[in-house]
Amino acid sequence: MEHIIEVLKSGGTILYPTDTIWGIGCDATNIEAVNKIFDIKKREKNKSMIILVESEKRLQDLVDVPEMAWEIIDLSEKPVTIVYENPRGLPKELLAEDGSIGIRLVKNDFCKKLITKLNKPLVSTSANFSGEKSPLKFSDISSEIVGLVDYAVEEDREKVSKYSGSSVIKIWNDNRIKVLRE
Repeated sequence: MEHIIEVLKSGGTILYPTDTIWGIGCDATNIEAVNKIFDIKKREKNKSMIILVESEKRLQDLVDVPEMAWEIIDLSEKPVTIVYENPRGLPKELLAEDGSIGIRLVKNDFCKKLITKLNKPLVSTSANFSGEKSPLKFSDISSEIVGLVDYAVEEDREKVSKYSGSSVIKIWNDNRIKVLRE
């Protein structure tokens, strides 16, 4: 774990298991690291990426959380990413064109521990090239992607995710809701 934190703090990128699929991650507040991920994925810069947080407090530090969001987080059995308006303290390169950001409050222990030790939100984008299938297990990740990141986490490499991604729901501050992905 200490080595992973060193890689992230030095602006590096990692492959890691999330509460859904394998992801490419970095310190979400480090713009150079964020840009590395866009380059690795060959992803257009106008496509936003989501971030992961480990606690309600960190979520509240980044966005004003509408009451409806808490209900969805509490009731959802599947991991859920919520798109919030007007985030604070994040590079504009991470944000969608309308200035919103997708954030998932993780429930799995590995991600919680990683984000707690880093003490910053973590970028999470599927560990594939844009347009390709998302990796449910480590062996699904192309060797080219593995070679492009700074470190590939050893944890849970044999585990197969039961989720091919999270649900994505946009919630406006006035509690309007739109399901973007079930």
